[in-house]
Amino acid sequence: MANAALRIHSANRRKYRIRRFNVVDGLILSFLTLFGLIVLYPFYNAVLVSLVPNSVYLRYRGFMLIPPVVTLDAYDFTFKSSLIWSGYKNSLIVTGIGTVYNMILTVLCAYALTKKIFGMKFIRLIIVFTMYFSGGLIPFYLLIKDLNLMNNHAAMILPTGINIMYVLIISNYIKTLPPSLEESAKIDGANDLIILLRIVLPLLLPILATFTLYYAVERWNEWYNAMLFIRSVDKWPLQNVLRTIINDIAFMATQIVPGGAMPDIKGDAIKMSSIIVSMVPIMCLYPLLQRYFLSGLTLGAVKE
Repeated sequence: MANAALRIHSANRRKYRIRRFNVVDGLILSFLTLFGLIVLYPFYNAVLVSLVPNSVYLRYRGFMLIPPVVTLDAYDFTFKSSLIWSGYKNSLIVTGIGTVYNMILTVLCAYALTKKIFGMKFIRLIIVFTMYFSGGLIPFYLLIKDLNLMNNHAAMILPTGINIMYVLIISNYIKTLPPSLEESAKIDGANDLIILLRIVLPLLLPILATFTLYYAVERWNEWYNAMLFIRSVDKWPLQNVLRTIINDIAFMATQIVPGGAMPDIKGDAIKMSSIIVSMVPIMCLYPLLQRYFLSGLTLGAVKE
C-alpha cells in the first residue's frame, strides 16, 4: 500500500509539473533554443566549409544546412602535412608535462596560503599583485635567453607555473574544510605533506578536475611563448602550425606537399579542416569532466 501511494504521489507531482509549463516557459525555451543554434552554427559552418567543394559552398551563398556533396580532400591535404603531426607531438608534450607542472605548483601554493603564519597577508597581496602587473616583455625575453631556454620546449612550460585566480579559489575552498580534520591528523603524527596528500587532496577532486581541464586547454592553445622563443619549425606546437597555415596557405603548400603541388581545393577549406583537427582532441575531454565544472567552480568561489 505504501508503494502504491508513493507511485500515485509521484504521478501527481509529474502532472503538476506539466501543468505548470505556461506561455512564458515556452518563450524562454524558444529563445534559449534559438540562442543555442546561433552559437552552434559557426562551428557547424566551419565543418561544412571543410567538407564541401568551394563551388558548391559559393552556390549556396555561404548558408547551407545539409551538404549536397561531401569531399575529404581538405582533410587529406591537412593530414599529409608533416608539420601537423609534429605540431600534434609538441602540443601533447607541452600539454601533458605542463598540466602536471601547473597542478603541482597550484595545489602547493594554494595549500601554503591557508597556513596562519606571520606576514601571510602581505605574501597573499604580493601574489595577487602579479595578476595585474608583470616585469614586461623585454625582461621576460632576456630572462629566458639567460636561462638557455631558447628553442626549447621548456620555454613553453616553465614560465607559466600557476594561474593566480585558480590558486585563490582552491585556497578559499581549503579554508572551508573543518579544522578538526587537520588537527586529528597532526595528533596522529602526520606532517603537512601527508595531510595534503591523504586528507585534503581527496576532498579537492571536483575542483582539481575542473582546473586540470582549464590548464590543459590553456596548454593546448599555447602559441605566444612558442612564437617568441621557438625558432625550429619542428618544435612548433600545433597552434603555431595552424597560425602559419591560416596566414599563408600558399606558402605552406610548398613546404608540406612534395613538389609543391596544390590539390584542387580552396584555401578556406584547408584552414577550416586544420582548425577542426586542432580542436577535436581537447574537445573530447569536456564530456568526461563536464560534471565537475559547476561543483568545482562554486566550491571555492565564496570566501569564508
